Amino acid sequence: MLKFFNSLFGRVVIALVAGIVIGALFPHFAQSLRPLGDGFLKLIKMVIGPIVFCVVVSGMAHAGDLKKVGRVGLKAVVYFEFMTTIALLIGAVLAYVTKPGVGMNINMHSLDAASLTTYTEHTKDLKDTAGFLLKIIPDTAINAFATGDILQILVFSVLFGSALSLLGGKAQKVSSLIDELAQVFFRVMSFIIKLAPLGVLGAIAFTTGTYGVASLEQLGLLVVVFYASCIVFVAVVLGIVMHLAGFSVFKLIRYLREEMSIVLGTASSDAVLPQVMRKLEWMGVKDSTVGLVIPTGYSFNLDGFSIYLTLAVIFIAQATNTPLSVHDLIVVVLVSLVTSKGAHGIPGSAIVILAATLSAIPAIPVLGLVLILPVDWFVGIARALTNLIGNCVATVVVAVWENDIDKARARSVLNREAAFLYVPAGEETDVPGVSADPAHAI
Repeated sequence: MLKFFNSLFGRVVIALVAGIVIGALFPHFAQSLRPLGDGFLKLIKMVIGPIVFCVVVSGMAHAGDLKKVGRVGLKAVVYFEFMTTIALLIGAVLAYVTKPGVGMNINMHSLDAASLTTYTEHTKDLKDTAGFLLKIIPDTAINAFATGDILQILVFSVLFGSALSLLGGKAQKVSSLIDELAQVFFRVMSFIIKLAPLGVLGAIAFTTGTYGVASLEQLGLLVVVFYASCIVFVAVVLGIVMHLAGFSVFKLIRYLREEMSIVLGTASSDAVLPQVMRKLEWMGVKDSTVGLVIPTGYSFNLDGFSIYLTLAVIFIAQATNTPLSVHDLIVVVLVSLVTSKGAHGIPGSAIVILAATLSAIPAIPVLGLVLILPVDWFVGIARALTNLIGNCVATVVVAVWENDIDKARARSVLNREAAFLYVPAGEETDVPGVSADPAHAI
């Protein structure tokens, strides 16, 4: 029990429960705790850009063969598109089977369009392929870091890493400097992550105090169906994929339980991006593969988002008694394959993506998005968790595909064998012979 309280996972769970209690009993005070959650996420986002840059550039510089880097990237994108399509279809099938919106009989004139203004203004860049492609190119390299756009940072990092790799020994000092900077930024992250319990406390207390514990009763069936969809996708689809790769998705989830507990409290996978990359490297995946697949996946492999897209679109159609033809459904899936990419970092990204998707389907009223705003935070938890697990599975699969993983080490890590337990820097363990490895632990 003492080990549980001393672990980051234990402290986050305690903070999660405390936040719910405070939100339920003292809602006004709970709302004042919002800066704790917002501040924690801002601290995380402050260093994500530099960490992604250093990891990607370092991985490419040490990979040697740029053809291999290109091959890894191509395989990752192919895998992303395949899994995204499956996720979109799962959301559509379950929406038709469970019919969460049927019977609501919503009158569109009763909905408040003003509440959508904040979100719809961001849709213009997501309506067409050209707009999306232009969006991933930063105006300046500095602007990419200033805005924290992961996809733009990734584009610049790939170009920088490619140049560094081609220069070889001529740029050795630059390569060494980036390696050292990566260690510094990871150490900074180790300081910030210790504040995770406070961040989770503030975020969950504010949400519970604002919406109430009974908030899930509103549009409850939609929430339940979405959570069930995510569970089916992770347990069945990702379970099969991991089994084919030679591993267990459930053991991987157990290995990432601390990171998942933080996502559970903050509804954001941004908060754990650096730790997840570090733990996958510790697990035996080559750093160049981790550095390329994980950041790319944060924009291109949004499995949770994809499930929610088709589910929410069909829910709105059902709730407003809007008939959908087979052609409309095909358009929803095809448009979603484009709009689900690259919206990472946009405020209220799920609503923005949905607005961009609906704008391409005149039959479904965009105003129907007002219906799902009250539960967006709750479904956001499952979205973020599913996205996180999906990206970690993608990294393992691509690594196996490229033979960039030490399978024996990976199995030992996932089986929690003593010599391979992951212990973050600065934390203690009572397991004999186990200590934090400063070269890998954060």
